Amino acid sequence: MAELHELGVAAAAKAVREGEVTAEHLVETFIDRNTAYTYLNAFVSIDAEAALGVARAVDQARGRGQTLGPLAGVPVGMKDNIDVAGQECSAGTPGLSGHRPKKDAPVAAALRDAGAIFLGRTGMHELAFGITNNNSFSGAIRNPYDLLMIPGGSSGGAGASCAARLTPGGIGTDTGGSVRVPAALCGITSMRPTAGRWSASRIVPISSTRDTPGPMARCVTDLELMDRVVTGSRGEFVERPLAGLRLGVPRGYFWEDLDPETERICQDALNLLKAAGVSLIEADIPDIAALNAAASIIAFYEPGRDIAAYLKESGASAHFSDIVEKAASPDVQGIMRLISDPASMVPEAHYREAMDVHRPRLIRAYRDHFAAHGIDALVFPTTPLPARPIGEDVDVELNGRRVPTFSTFIRNTDPGSVAGLPGINLPVGLTGQGLPIGLALDGLPGTDRALLSIAASMEALFPMLPAPVLKAAIIEHA
Repeated sequence: MAELHELGVAAAAKAVREGEVTAEHLVETFIDRNTAYTYLNAFVSIDAEAALGVARAVDQARGRGQTLGPLAGVPVGMKDNIDVAGQECSAGTPGLSGHRPKKDAPVAAALRDAGAIFLGRTGMHELAFGITNNNSFSGAIRNPYDLLMIPGGSSGGAGASCAARLTPGGIGTDTGGSVRVPAALCGITSMRPTAGRWSASRIVPISSTRDTPGPMARCVTDLELMDRVVTGSRGEFVERPLAGLRLGVPRGYFWEDLDPETERICQDALNLLKAAGVSLIEADIPDIAALNAAASIIAFYEPGRDIAAYLKESGASAHFSDIVEKAASPDVQGIMRLISDPASMVPEAHYREAMDVHRPRLIRAYRDHFAAHGIDALVFPTTPLPARPIGEDVDVELNGRRVPTFSTFIRNTDPGSVAGLPGINLPVGLTGQGLPIGLALDGLPGTDRALLSIAASMEALFPMLPAPVLKAAIIEHA
């Protein structure tokens, strides 16, 4: 058996189920690793006493011969915007400090019922409104592959903790790329389910029509297991043969203006796929940038409505005005003022047009593209560039010029998010500086299980990334 901290979700569950390790020892291993690498700031809190208590109960159940759930004994990290009964859920913002929901979010309830152990809360960009995880309230999260770099956001704590082997896996949330971007920048796998397939209830929201929780892990097998647990999917999981697979390669927009190493590594991945018998269909989705114009309208209209609804449902004492007034991070302060000031709020008529006209056109464009070219999925670089330094929240360098940080990192993941598509990130290599690069797969709504099958077969082709090299000491001035 591999070292305990190297075990993924499925392997850890199997080890506990077969008596190769006790759940208590497994949980202790990950608690100790989190203590050793607190400088990553991947977790905002560890609930060690509760986690060990659940682990002992799992071991006692196994000792009595009881059938264990599919995730029994596996410690997971939960993003700090997902309600877990009795645990603080601050969404990385001062206005929700001390908020302790009394009821699990549906995704947390499904994992708990399957025997998963909630190790603690993983850090995030404040209110999930950003891509760097440079949070002025809870602190910046560091990329395990380079401590000076961002882990990506907004689920950066889940990405960093999984890559650093502080957890076998975790749950993040994705509105415009927030499980896929940190997975790409931290060298792990992740999945954005079809919108609505995983319940987003009792999760601090940005956009009820775009938000979804999603799994983050180090291999596709683990994504599949967590997806099966949460959705109750039935049937055997079988990898899709690569020979005869048709993948769309939309060079226009998705493959434009890439960091040179990102382009090289992703093109090398395409070459491996072609050699394995995959047909690469190079065709663009016409006017994809213009069709995605609804993105910002939806993202700036829905938060005021949806955050207020969450506060009421979860029993929070805070009001929406408290969230706005207490926002700590400069970028989030600006967003919250924009969406709460009547002078700058998106008019309802514009929102209705975005939802009733522009978003359906985008969805139709994807469906027409898949049908016209007979493709099984789209493939493209998850992000146009690798991780950039902590602190570059406004703009970053790309191909010799400064470009907006947020819109650049989510450029490729955002259109599929607005359309509600399922998407997967696969790690495909490291740059010369040792930074991970991710390759994305997008499918049509409802094809999540087929997309996982494709991703599992693709994953076997690509080199396994080495674990990040970490030192068990506080890194000063990193």
